Amino acid sequence: MATTSTSLPISTRRPKIVISDASLNRLEALAERSFERDPALASRLLDEIGRARIVNAQKMPANVVAIGNVVTYRDGTTGQERTVTLVFPGDADIASQKISIMTPIGVALLGLKEGASFYWDTRDGERRMLTVVRVTSGASVSEN
Repeated sequence: MATTSTSLPISTRRPKIVISDASLNRLEALAERSFERDPALASRLLDEIGRARIVNAQKMPANVVAIGNVVTYRDGTTGQERTVTLVFPGDADIASQKISIMTPIGVALLGLKEGASFYWDTRDGERRMLTVVRVTSGASVSEN
């Protein structure tokens, strides 16, 4: 087990995740289409989907990161918090804090509930520990 700056133990096991059945097919299709461009990211997304608990969209917990939700997370390395909206690739706009599910952080956040801490590897190969601080419902996103 690793520890945080407050000396609380953080499990190195991946936290449980939940994904809505409404976005499942779209997520799988995105991963499949991404294998040529970014096989590591595509594999990671499929791995996350494979270990997720799939729930009916109406039963999706409000405190779980899903497409269209606004999530605030804390970087354990810097202590900084960042608030972003998780979106499908066609809706991504970094200037508006809308990050694509097809990014390392997008895949890492998908399906996590408030309070979950997890390790993820950046595109530069740096290992970071992040904690989901808050999840709120966002505006609807298009299906591009």
